[in-house]
Amino acid sequence: MIRKALFAAAALSTIALPGVASADIAQPAPCTRVTDLVGPVFEVKQCGVSDVDQFRAGLENNGNAYCGPASLYNVLHYWGHEKNAPVGWLSTKTKDLDPQDPADYNVVTNSIWRIGVDAKYSGGTKMSNLQTAWNIATKPARDAGWATAVGNIDSKTATDFAGDLAKKLARGPVQMVYGRYSAGPAAGSLQRGGGHIVTVVAANGTFNGSTMTLKLADPGRALDHGDPGYLNTQSAYESLDVTLERKNILQYSPVSDDPNTDVDESLEPGTYKYVTRWELTGARYQGTTRQFVETFNWFDMAPPVG
Repeated sequence: MIRKALFAAAALSTIALPGVASADIAQPAPCTRVTDLVGPVFEVKQCGVSDVDQFRAGLENNGNAYCGPASLYNVLHYWGHEKNAPVGWLSTKTKDLDPQDPADYNVVTNSIWRIGVDAKYSGGTKMSNLQTAWNIATKPARDAGWATAVGNIDSKTATDFAGDLAKKLARGPVQMVYGRYSAGPAAGSLQRGGGHIVTVVAANGTFNGSTMTLKLADPGRALDHGDPGYLNTQSAYESLDVTLERKNILQYSPVSDDPNTDVDESLEPGTYKYVTRWELTGARYQGTTRQFVETFNWFDMAPPVG
């Protein structure tokens, strides 16, 4: 397992190897928070964001569709550990948990499950319902005098999606959703066929620009996925590099059937509409579909005054 390999590497780093001075062994550079929003170029980086796995024994279908709750846990972990905010549920607070500690693994899993319940998980979660789950988890903080805020920005309507993301990320990690798109019925059209939710921890780009680079904590892309015991252990934390490029796409949307009517609406023709989306590419994001970022949830908190 990767986790065991990291423990072994950490142990070796304290041993004087023959012919190698201890100063020659490079140590991981400490994370430095960056919030540069001055000028046309922005650079933002948050530290202390967890990178929990969504694939866990005990969750429905081993957590296959728990990317939303897991990525929101990463956000709550940040506010608990970096800002000392009392966020959580009853006696469980994220600031008291370390997802990398095996002793806390089951409690973290239960917390992800609880977020799913509050977000009305039903084979997946919606971004709007995840905002509700945030409001529930942050109620202890509000009861203690903290101010909290949450919102969503959609690439279809934002005038500066990249700049908006940078500004919100400067306050804390954001939760971003991308859709998986394949060819639609008409030539050149694209049709959404599911999606995935991740946590954004860093961003570089330009205000009003058409490209930007991000670093993601992705709950569904652990390197040890599928290894023996992976459903009962936390993987090593990673920050995955991706590039986003603004695109204007012709999106096809089929009509969904309304179960409350006698007519099968799904037999009606779908609709086509040009929308602005941001195509996501990266070394760990190769597949048979194209990924387009659609929206992100942003979160903010402020401690009591005085």
